[in-house]
Amino acid sequence: MIVYRASHPTAEDELADYTRLLSQGLIRPSQLDVWVMNADGSDKRKVTDNGAANFGPFFFPSGDRIIFSSNLGSEDGREFDLWAIDVDGENLEQITHTGDFDGFPMFNSDGSQLIFASNRGNELPRETNLFIADWVE
Repeated sequence: MIVYRASHPTAEDELADYTRLLSQGLIRPSQLDVWVMNADGSDKRKVTDNGAANFGPFFFPSGDRIIFSSNLGSEDGREFDLWAIDVDGENLEQITHTGDFDGFPMFNSDGSQLIFASNRGNELPRETNLFIADWVE
């Protein structure tokens, strides 16, 4: 399976805005959902539907859960934390709880460690650091 983030607008004004931005190589990240599909492109399914900007999805090594970054619950839309969800869209779980940006999570091959980018512990504004954490279920 393939996991990805996408926005598929259907309203005429949203579609026109999306097309205009896409022609400039841009995308408005206001609402993006996590999707999965088979490797051949069949059976596309939306995993998240929460009105937030969800991105950077990555499968857990087991393949039955997805870890991703989202601004879900952020009052100003700027705080991103790591979240996990089953591939069927059930069992949403917040993984990080910080006032700083957390994103782009990836597991090592055996799932014992998680690497992610974060603005926590930075010396300069908007500086991003990489963190490696031991993963304990």
